[in-house]
Amino acid sequence: MQNPFLIGEKVYLRPIEENDIDNYVSWLNDWDVRENLSMVLPFNKTRENEWIQGLYKDDKNIVLGIVLKGSDRLIGNIGLHGISMIHRHATLGIFIGDKTCWSKGFGTEAVKLVLKYGFEQLNLHRITLTVFDFNARARKAYEKAGFILEGTYREHLFRNGKYCDVYFMGILRSEWNKNSVSSENKGNK
Repeated sequence: MQNPFLIGEKVYLRPIEENDIDNYVSWLNDWDVRENLSMVLPFNKTRENEWIQGLYKDDKNIVLGIVLKGSDRLIGNIGLHGISMIHRHATLGIFIGDKTCWSKGFGTEAVKLVLKYGFEQLNLHRITLTVFDFNARARKAYEKAGFILEGTYREHLFRNGKYCDVYFMGILRSEWNKNSVSSENKGNK
């Protein structure tokens, strides 16, 4: 493992490095990946380098690369954004850029690692996210991690020539605690 920050069973999370730029540029210019993100402009190395340079300049955002444990292969990233230490909340963002790693549970595991970190280390009370109505795979992963649908931004996103709904989901620390205890009890049976 290279510079691990949070370690799971199949993946670990580590800080983003400059040598990750080529992967991110490739992924973010791939429509299959970008379709599920709010980004619409093309990406190049200069733009990604600027993003990486700004990542760790404050404590409002924590972004980590998602890496496969066995191969040390970067497959995407995950982060907590807009962290409020007063109101104790943040917004989660994630994407798996390596399409060969879709629907294999890596994203769900990364989300669970970040929830544990957010609630146990940052002492957050609430973590939210948004997901597009056509991204059923992501919504299923979020629900597995304990997120609850809280509302809908109707026709909030313009994608592929039509307006789409955006779902607003959240999880409270108390809900995460219940899910964690439930998961631990299942593992002990």
